[in-house]
Amino acid sequence: MSTVAVTGATGKTGRVVVAELVEQGYKVLAVDVAVGPAERAWASGLGVSLMCADLTDYGQAVDALSTVGSVVHLANIPAPGLYPAPHTLTTNTAMNDNVFLAAAHHKLDRVVWASSETTLGLPFDVPPHYAPVDEGHYPHPTSTYALSKVLGETAAEQIAGWSGIPFVALRLSNVHLVEDYALVPGYWSDPHARKWNLWGYVDARDVAQACRLGLTAPVTGASSYVVAAADTIMDRPSADLLAEVFPGVELTREIGTYETLLSVARAREVLGYEPRHSWRDHVKG
Repeated sequence: MSTVAVTGATGKTGRVVVAELVEQGYKVLAVDVAVGPAERAWASGLGVSLMCADLTDYGQAVDALSTVGSVVHLANIPAPGLYPAPHTLTTNTAMNDNVFLAAAHHKLDRVVWASSETTLGLPFDVPPHYAPVDEGHYPHPTSTYALSKVLGETAAEQIAGWSGIPFVALRLSNVHLVEDYALVPGYWSDPHARKWNLWGYVDARDVAQACRLGLTAPVTGASSYVVAAADTIMDRPSADLLAEVFPGVELTREIGTYETLLSVARAREVLGYEPRHSWRDHVKG
């Protein structure tokens, strides 16, 4: 296998993705702007190389991808509201464009990258058009963070066309680690508290699975996939939640009792993605 670069490698999701790829036999180059003694110790423990690079600089992006065959690009400001809105837009757009163009420069085999559920209309202060929400609900950015991901998907489509490189965008739901599940019961008393993404979430281990599958899926061009858990984060039936909080929103098909309202059908069909992890395995009712 050729080496895979993982950008944003020392972050919450990046560490899980790197560990998954190493476990599956990939040689990994971990890339991040945050590189200190703790990060170097983590990389050494996994047996991966670690490079410090600021991907808002095109030259550094070119250097970071110069020895790899593909890239899993996770580096971005990870959510709206962390920085002033224009900074989020310009920073994320610069990183995405630089990594995509560097991949084209080096003629990489594949680009897998973190888009976002927010491209579908989150937060759902305005109700979704239908549920389960799927890829057809795109694009509907309501923040500069979401807009940075929509612009990234647009750039990916064009650069994939120029270069012939397959680009796989993963529209990730709200990523949870196992330790985050202790907070889940606190969401249940108010169904409005997490209506912003239709009570969705995804385990970081399932994100890692989706990234790994994206590296080898039989796709061409630029394609995008909702990546969420199989269930919602609530302890009530999904149809009941939707009827109470969004009474005018139509269910387009019958759904399972606790089934996600962020459809992963396309990721299942094309990537072979199958969410395996749930908060229900870690929280006692």
